[in-house]
Amino acid sequence: MTYLDEHRIPTSGQNKNATAEDFRKLFTEEDSNGLYLLSFLLTANHEKAEQCLVAGLDDCVAGNAVFEEWAGSWARRAIVRNAIRMIAPHNGRAKPTKSAFQPPGISSVLMMPVQDVPFASILRLNDLERFVYVLSVLESYSDQDCVVLLGISRQEMRATRALALQHISESERMVTESTLIFKHE
Repeated sequence: MTYLDEHRIPTSGQNKNATAEDFRKLFTEEDSNGLYLLSFLLTANHEKAEQCLVAGLDDCVAGNAVFEEWAGSWARRAIVRNAIRMIAPHNGRAKPTKSAFQPPGISSVLMMPVQDVPFASILRLNDLERFVYVLSVLESYSDQDCVVLLGISRQEMRATRALALQHISESERMVTESTLIFKHE
């Protein structure tokens, strides 16, 4: 027996690759809500979120082989990459999001009361702030991963995350204050 044979990774069933069927189940049954939510929070648009989800499934099925136990994180990463391509959050940094969930008569998510939409405080962030917040805070990506994926500097990433946290904190404070005022009336 050689040194390589002694230290080889065992070829038992625990290291098998994810199949197209595994990804189909992940995207349609097991984690479809979580994957859609990630896609929606990144794109802030239902139509784009659906497109991103479909593109993510296509990428996973047609892409490189991955271990079955990594399929979930691989799927999430595919959605992130597709959302970045669709939205290009590093371009036009100051643009607010245009549409998420908008009732008739309200032209922008920025005009909606925060309590009217789940995750509205996140959806109100501009594209870059939203991406940085979702990736670094909700998805727990490292600063380095965020920098590489978004094509921004480490300083810009940290400053953007601080701004996003400040904006979310202000939104949550406004909801709390309006709830307290409403209760006292």
